[in-house]
Amino acid sequence: MKPYKILVADDDDSIRDSLETVFELEGYEVALAPDGRQAMQLFDGSVDLLVLDWMMPNMDGIQVCQEIRRVSQVPILMLTARGDLDDKITGLDTGADDYLPKPFKTKELLARVRAQLRRSRAFSKEQLEFGSLVLEPTSRSARWQDQQIFLTALEFQLLQFLVQNPGQVFSKEQLLNHVWGWHEAANLNVVEVHISSLRQKLGEGAKNLIRTVRGLGYSLGL
Repeated sequence: MKPYKILVADDDDSIRDSLETVFELEGYEVALAPDGRQAMQLFDGSVDLLVLDWMMPNMDGIQVCQEIRRVSQVPILMLTARGDLDDKITGLDTGADDYLPKPFKTKELLARVRAQLRRSRAFSKEQLEFGSLVLEPTSRSARWQDQQIFLTALEFQLLQFLVQNPGQVFSKEQLLNHVWGWHEAANLNVVEVHISSLRQKLGEGAKNLIRTVRGLGYSLGL
């Protein structure tokens, strides 16, 4: 089986070289770019996942993410020293699928990469419906009240999981395990970030679709 190909774009030579070593030891094929412009030049249909630094010369990570989302739904993992909630939401709204603040642990990075690659190859072909919400897993498209909603791969996976389990209450830990494929209490806020982003994209008409059950977690309901 052909190995997965990861494109790493980071202007820090030491981080770029370190990631190349880590990924190659895991059996991945690796392509390297020192800035956003070269990342765009190297990106093609053979890339299975993009690890993208936010702050880069010649197109920053946000610009690269926006350009790639015009042509591809390839998983994008954003690496950045900008770690507050607003920055995370900006990255996710731009089209990133996951967000890992620097400095990061290699084990966590690899777990997130595995989860992204696993999800990108595991979409169901069955259309899912819940009230006015329609999900098309094969194209990762979503419609709410006949209006198309543009979601990242992780947002789609989170919403798909909730649609497949309507009315059930899931804690942040459970969602982290089921959707992200890894568990670490320090990163539970990533669930809040994605729930917040989903609610914003669905709009006022769906403000009660994803419910917060105080002290327990989240539930999908009409």
